[in-house]
Amino acid sequence: MATAISANKAELIAIADAVAKEKLIDRMIVIEAMEDAIQRAARARYGAENDIRAKLDPHSGDLRLWRVVEVVDAVDDYFKQVSVADAQKLQAGAVVGDFIVDPLPPIEFGRIAAQAAKQVIFQKVRDAERERQHEEFKDRVGEIITGVVKRVEFGHVVVDLGRAEGVIRRDQQIPREVVRVNDRVRSLILSVRRENRGPQIFLSRAHPDFMKKLFAQEVPEIYDGIIEIKAAARDPGSRAKIGVISHDSSIDPVGACVGMKGSRVQAVVQEMQGEKIDIIPWSPDTATFVVNALQPASVSRVVLDEEEDRIEVVVPDDQLSLAIGRRGQNVRLASQLTGKAIDILTEADASEKRQREFIERSEMFQNELDVDETLAQLLVAEGFGSLEEVAYVEADEIATIEGLDEEIAAELQSRAQEALERREEAAREERRALGVEDALADIPHLTEAMLVTLGKAGIKTLDDLADLATDELIQKKRSEPRRRADSDAKRGEGRSEDKGGILADYGLSEDQGNEIIMAARAHWFADEEDAHADSEQ
Repeated sequence: MATAISANKAELIAIADAVAKEKLIDRMIVIEAMEDAIQRAARARYGAENDIRAKLDPHSGDLRLWRVVEVVDAVDDYFKQVSVADAQKLQAGAVVGDFIVDPLPPIEFGRIAAQAAKQVIFQKVRDAERERQHEEFKDRVGEIITGVVKRVEFGHVVVDLGRAEGVIRRDQQIPREVVRVNDRVRSLILSVRRENRGPQIFLSRAHPDFMKKLFAQEVPEIYDGIIEIKAAARDPGSRAKIGVISHDSSIDPVGACVGMKGSRVQAVVQEMQGEKIDIIPWSPDTATFVVNALQPASVSRVVLDEEEDRIEVVVPDDQLSLAIGRRGQNVRLASQLTGKAIDILTEADASEKRQREFIERSEMFQNELDVDETLAQLLVAEGFGSLEEVAYVEADEIATIEGLDEEIAAELQSRAQEALERREEAAREERRALGVEDALADIPHLTEAMLVTLGKAGIKTLDDLADLATDELIQKKRSEPRRRADSDAKRGEGRSEDKGGILADYGLSEDQGNEIIMAARAHWFADEEDAHADSEQ
């Protein structure tokens, strides 16, 4: 390095060209790194306080070294300033305020200076190489790439991608798949992150998109956009489901993905280490798609609960274990595929549930409306499930029920409204007993029952509510699908459910949640405006 910089200009340029070509970076970056290294060495030679510049001609290799000084009347810093008299010796006509160039003789690099220069150049080149790798791979997220296993560290597989290295973390590998050094592997570029130690390229063989991309490679119709994979779910290494739709009515999407004698799907299965794949026709109708997704089990009927964003599926008794699948795998994949929580019930369970709900609602109407059992059961049988429905539905809908007239309908609605008012008053008293301030009752969309729930969660003031994020307030509960019945404890595991937002049970929309939070924060802005007005006065 010392010899190159001090003696051989042509060799210096040749080194720059070779490094740029090897690292696939711009040669000017290498030239600039060399200039920076020479500047640092010169400052070490002439004093770090000097403002020393170096310029290396990228064609001839000629090196110019100079010091920049400012012309002043009285010199305070002899390293960076010069008097007018001395300045005019360097540059005729120099005046106060000018910056002039003081040429310096070339320096001879000693062993330590050459080593320091070498480190500077290596660091600059390494940074440029990292930036080049990041720029190259950041736009390739979602692509499938082939690499060679370089090493396995703590269960994570490091893959040589040619111009960079990628990592398949343990949770993104196919379970029980054995990879060895020098094996060729295909994987999905999951993400590219810029970190201190360089760009980190994270790969995956377990992501559903990996399966989608494999199908796109094996099925020309998918690549051409004639067939679309609308949804995919995987239990890596075991089983997967994809929902497909054809944009050409003459092409069967399932048959095209399976291929002649299963050739296309088998190519994907082999790459995914024998993972079984169910190819399902996608449907915009949620109920139809759920029925398809639960194949090979047959379904008797589907009940959608849009408020809870859940689906209740009733299957014949002999189809229960098939619908659930081994360790709940079939229903879990169907739930991931449809994006809905699915509850599996047998015919007997569904009948028992309907009877239980019928009895509960009948008793509620009897108690709240002060009617006899026959009338209460009649209301439930006609589809009324809550006091709100009775109180605010059109009176004609009640009056048209066989055996009822307009007078009875009006009386029932009056009693339902009175019952709701009693509930509201009881909730108001409980809310005040909890210490929830009245200001919260003026927030839009919040009922007294909601305020009680907030109070029990420790939210009692406007500031308490204002400090919450919308998700913390209204996020719906999420749970793993399961078979739901009283006998679950005997026949299978239950479901793990998170707590969701504080008001998750009240069906508030995201827009309503945002309005509540912003209304609670309104006093903050009012206080700021008042403080600003006081400061101006």
